[in-house]
Amino acid sequence: MSKVRGVVVLVADQLRADHLGFGGGQVPTPHLDALAAGGTVFDQAYVANPTCMPNRATIATGRWPSTHGTRTNGVTLDWDAQTFMRSMQRAGWSTAAVGKLHFQTMGWPYEDDQLADMARHAPELVDAALADAVERDRPAQWDTWESFDRHRAAHLELPPDYYGFDTVDLVIGHGDAPGGHYAHWARARGLDPDTVRIMGDALVGYPGWEQVYQSEVPVELHPTTYVTERAIDRLEQLAAGDAPFCLFVSYPDPHHPFAPPGDYWHRVDPSAVELPATFFDRHDRSPEHVRQIVAERGRPAADPTMTWSPTEEQYRHALAAELGLVSLLDDSIGRILGRLEDLGVADDTAVVFTADHGDLFGDHGLMLKHFVHYQGVTRVPLIVRTPGGDAGRSSALVSSADIAPTLLDLGGVPAYRGIQGTSLRSLVEGRASAVRPRLLVEEDQPFGLPGLPGPVHIRTLLTEDARFTVYGGHDVRELYALGDDADETTNLADTVDGAALQARLTADLAAELIRLSDTGIRPAASA
Repeated sequence: MSKVRGVVVLVADQLRADHLGFGGGQVPTPHLDALAAGGTVFDQAYVANPTCMPNRATIATGRWPSTHGTRTNGVTLDWDAQTFMRSMQRAGWSTAAVGKLHFQTMGWPYEDDQLADMARHAPELVDAALADAVERDRPAQWDTWESFDRHRAAHLELPPDYYGFDTVDLVIGHGDAPGGHYAHWARARGLDPDTVRIMGDALVGYPGWEQVYQSEVPVELHPTTYVTERAIDRLEQLAAGDAPFCLFVSYPDPHHPFAPPGDYWHRVDPSAVELPATFFDRHDRSPEHVRQIVAERGRPAADPTMTWSPTEEQYRHALAAELGLVSLLDDSIGRILGRLEDLGVADDTAVVFTADHGDLFGDHGLMLKHFVHYQGVTRVPLIVRTPGGDAGRSSALVSSADIAPTLLDLGGVPAYRGIQGTSLRSLVEGRASAVRPRLLVEEDQPFGLPGLPGPVHIRTLLTEDARFTVYGGHDVRELYALGDDADETTNLADTVDGAALQARLTADLAAELIRLSDTGIRPAASA
């Protein structure tokens, strides 16, 4: 493999692998398809956690959430955490980030029912008088650099070592009227995001779900365009320098609200989209909370982030709008990749594309994420294209935790103690066919929902032939023999037919939990 001088990491928000052309999607994505054709596509890439903040912290650190500490949304990544960007920065690399980072909270409060659930089942989580298990002396507002309100008040420059980034051009939130540096950029061009009609107030929308509408923000002022233009600006600056560089580009789309701008609203006809094979899953042996969600089909959850069950019509309109955003994302990434070529640095730059998590999007009659580990939400797209590397597809089990060690390996930067992911370089270069026999997915939520009181602790073990999920504190398990049941429709947990497989995976889950014990701090002495 040729020497890597630069690294470009492209991250989408809440994107399924099979919503892209190279993943079998229903719309063409020519630019990402071309990237896939020139690199390695990992068809079995899974998140360490199917939630934004935990998995974004995993991408940065190469560690599972239970180890790096950002176990759920709302827990800011440790300011002192080692990250692949920080390692590169200390090794002399120039680093820059553009877009949504979500390493810190955006400052949005819990919903009333979530607080009530926490107060009933985990009062220690809402008792402000209690001290945290670890307290550090840090300056005021150290954990509010990504606060929506703080950026709204003034243009706020982030510190010069923001988790390892020299510079950050920040987007806070989702949809067509987010905050952060984007809001100031838009206002300078005559668009005030505070005046944009969103969700239920949109001029053109789908009445069946307020999260589906046509954005009134023109394409040229859309947050996706801001991310693309700032990424190109940063790329030009980095490529002109003498130092190796890392550019992290993170789009807030196609996360809901599904609000494509301009012609992208019309790219897909809702009546033409196909229903998932499992859309009408009967859920005969599904966990109680899943059955209760499906029993409320057609009623979006009051909390717009929560899993719910759409009707056919709701699903079709949501997917059509989301695929419009996917098309905009593909066109935008095409601009960045094209500029990489124009600058003459594409041949010595590694490019990685992935997403922070997926979306159930109709699978098993469900929408969005949280509290279930069907593959639609745990499996993500992952492409790694390296200078002189092989092109092809890999069926190896890989994790978002593998991205950090892979980038350090490609850049010739030493890894750090306690990194838990595995470099994928041997797979990219065709020297290996697998890096692990099994893979862990975590999820921790401080609140619950009907049928599953919080706090919720879910652990899933994936192997080449099975998925085993346990819910801590609840007598609930899921077991699917993926070789015979790729759609995860027959729960074999606690059945005679699944007994042998469940016994094996229970032992494997215990072994994997032990393997992922933290080893990040060197012992200083024997006693």
